[in-house]
Amino acid sequence: MADPDAGLGHELVLALAAKGVETTVCTDGAQALLRTGALHPDLILISAGIPVVDAVTFVTAVRGSLSTPIILGVGAGDADRAVEALASGANLCVARPYRLPELLPLITGIRDDTAVTGTPVLTCGSIELDPTAHVVRVGGRIVAMPLREFELLHYLMLNADRVVDRRQIQHHVWRTDKVRTNTINVHIRRLREKLGDDPENPMIILTVRGIGYRLTRP
Repeated sequence: MADPDAGLGHELVLALAAKGVETTVCTDGAQALLRTGALHPDLILISAGIPVVDAVTFVTAVRGSLSTPIILGVGAGDADRAVEALASGANLCVARPYRLPELLPLITGIRDDTAVTGTPVLTCGSIELDPTAHVVRVGGRIVAMPLREFELLHYLMLNADRVVDRRQIQHHVWRTDKVRTNTINVHIRRLREKLGDDPENPMIILTVRGIGYRLTRP
């Protein structure tokens, strides 16, 4: 957790500890970057108004090497920073000052979604996905991905060479049946770009018209 208010951080640590969540607190963005690199946390909660290294720079730096879920704490006047941080790879925003009944389900939900300890690294050609570390490599180079893109790629790789339809993607990746078609399309397009696939003539993630998608092995 990165928050300039040490008192707020201390209170939240105690509240989360009572719920079984272990938390490390930083009061500026530079310290948070160092701790993130050293500890590789399961999740990062950072205030939009964090000093020294601002939240947008922090998110951009983390996304250069890790796909760790990032929750952004926003207050009055943080709208512009929140938009930039989300565009840089933050996963979602939550109101600050934090309310435990609102924050805890987000934290535990993301932890449960990403708890895949012991799951082997998946490979498909030059693509490598490590579910435990939440890291994707393409040709040996780490590619930063927001949580939803990571989960979508993970699901496609688990079903490599098989067609998965949109309902399956909605159920396994978004866990709801109310995802807009365009939302899935946009995420597929972003995955193709990050994997080096040609959006006009894809060779990795193929569109099976009228059904869904298939990730192909080389």
